[in-house]
Amino acid sequence: MAADTLNAGNNRIVTYLRLSVTDRCNLRCRYCMPPEGVSFVPHEEILSFEEMARVVRLSSLHGIRKVRITGGEPLVRKGLTPFLKTLSSLEGLDEITLTTNGVLLEDYARDLKNAGIRRINISLDSLKPQRFLKITGRDYFDKVIAGIRAAQEEGLSPIKINVVVMRGINDDELLDFAALATEKPIHVRFIEFMPIGGKNGWRPEEFVSIDEMLEIIRQAWPLTPIESGKLDGPALKFRLGKGDGEIGLIGALSNHFCAKCNRLRLTAEGQLRGCLFSDQEIDLKGPLRSGAGDDLLLELMRRAVETKPENHNLLRRGPRKCARLMSSIGG
Repeated sequence: MAADTLNAGNNRIVTYLRLSVTDRCNLRCRYCMPPEGVSFVPHEEILSFEEMARVVRLSSLHGIRKVRITGGEPLVRKGLTPFLKTLSSLEGLDEITLTTNGVLLEDYARDLKNAGIRRINISLDSLKPQRFLKITGRDYFDKVIAGIRAAQEEGLSPIKINVVVMRGINDDELLDFAALATEKPIHVRFIEFMPIGGKNGWRPEEFVSIDEMLEIIRQAWPLTPIESGKLDGPALKFRLGKGDGEIGLIGALSNHFCAKCNRLRLTAEGQLRGCLFSDQEIDLKGPLRSGAGDDLLLELMRRAVETKPENHNLLRRGPRKCARLMSSIGG
């Protein structure tokens, strides 16, 4: 195995960095933040864009090929587009993408395109305005739809829509979302509701497995499996009928992909996480701010990668892993 790669063992080479640029968000989604709200990290505790760029540059020299910018909501952080231009200029990166809730996307779509972003993911859990309000706590449905249209007009493609499926909340919209992939070149990702953070209101009766989702969709359209690319995520992908788009199903609980996980996460306050579902973290902020050289930073990255478990069991009874809220991890 090449010495300059980030190797998690068992043939798992880390090539994908998910970078949270802020823990702040302009929505209050029921599965991401508790109803009483959260205390945000003080600004001075958040990594600067210069510190983040240093980490990305170093990781790109050691096998990272894809970077996804997340939050919180990344578009609420000032100075994001110049930072994206900096990342786009780095050699070694094949892809820089961004996940957004879409609220500010209409204003930023052109800037994102000019900064080097070619495709985006948009989190949207309902196509019904009143239900959107209930799930997110904000009456911004029309803003999100306008943002999607703006992204299409700017040629950001493919547009992926991420849907967290919750029984009794939005599972009756499964086919409505899937239909988007038959009407336009949109990729829809259905995601199992995960017990992250301990305060996100996760209840087993709201859980819908990807097998159940797939069975419902299969009754409406013929499904053609799509092979995943080298930098793709863990979704099981399908073409629906003769549509231009596709659907994907991410079964982090019922069909976990730990054995093939190629991801590393960096939180906005500089904590490296080898696994979304574990609370093991390696601090990069301290070393970054105390003058650490690249050799030490690389060693810390390797330690974070080595914490990646071979599997998880989030559905077991007993104390639940991952006390951090999803908004502070970056998804």
